[in-house]
Amino acid sequence: MSTTVCRLDQIEREGGVTALVDGEAVAVFRTYDDQVFALSNYDPFGRASVLARGIVGTRTVEDEAVPFVASPLLKQAFDLRTGACLDDPTVAVPTYEVSVEDGVVSVGARRETIGP
Repeated sequence: MSTTVCRLDQIEREGGVTALVDGEAVAVFRTYDDQVFALSNYDPFGRASVLARGIVGTRTVEDEAVPFVASPLLKQAFDLRTGACLDDPTVAVPTYEVSVEDGVVSVGARRETIGP
């Protein structure tokens, strides 16, 4: 089952929005090239629900372009694909299934956490 969040055009490129999905705050991001990702909105370093307000970009890691969000509080970067912290490999935030159909963004189940 999935929760309809918004239309894709309501999320700015390289921006995020917050949605309540099954009682959890989820940050939904749109990259410059229109990929869409969903992570927990909770920043484990700043201990606040703020990731949707973070800076979205791309960082090169081992010759690979990694889409990330940097927390607006302490600036740790999280891989949008996996939730792994790029600055501290022992930390990760949950990710969620996300889809875009007919321009509508929906968030589904929480994915199993990939361990550090």
